[in-house]
Amino acid sequence: MAQISLFIGGISSLPNSGRPTAMLKQQALGPLELGTEGFIGDQQADRRVHGGPEKAVHLYPAAHYAKLAERFPEAASQLLPGSLGENISCAELDETSVRIGDIYRLGNARLQVCQPRNPCWKIDDRFNADGMAAFIAETNLTGWYWRVVQPGSVQPGDTLELDQPALSALTLAAAMVLWQEHRPPVDELEKLAATPGIASGWQQKIIDRATWLRQQFHVKPTTL
Repeated sequence: MAQISLFIGGISSLPNSGRPTAMLKQQALGPLELGTEGFIGDQQADRRVHGGPEKAVHLYPAAHYAKLAERFPEAASQLLPGSLGENISCAELDETSVRIGDIYRLGNARLQVCQPRNPCWKIDDRFNADGMAAFIAETNLTGWYWRVVQPGSVQPGDTLELDQPALSALTLAAAMVLWQEHRPPVDELEKLAATPGIASGWQQKIIDRATWLRQQFHVKPTTL
């Protein structure tokens, strides 16, 4: 069981570039409805890369903020839960404690871990901190996206409870390490791509990389 805080927001402007963003969210103080594309009332500025059924809800582990503040002290006062645009902040869970395909219950809704967040340049702009997005990616302090497998109502004070564990799947942290290896074992990549519940977009990238590696290095499929 994990305690959570909820955040939603509309589209506003980044402080430096003036470009549109939905990163500047506010903590929810009352009940929210959660649909297949996220919380009702929450928005995304660029739907090409944010939102949709496989990026419906973003969780960012609250413990990561201390690591970011240590690396970027000039932004420490701004690095608070909710400030990276997450919908859910949680202190008990991180990438090492969830598995791809895990299903959690929140309120009367159910959510499935399906892919890590891919941090973008807007993070640097939002905190006026060059290199923060790259640091988040390099250190795997990304948080993750959920797909909503059962819409429902959620409110502050609800807890995340593991409802259906994906016991045979990699943790999200292990999956990211494998994905980022210079030359990962192709069989392991293909196994990752076949994980039940993995987001289709990430799955296709993994398949494409595994195919390229097989062709480039003449790797033969494993035979039983």
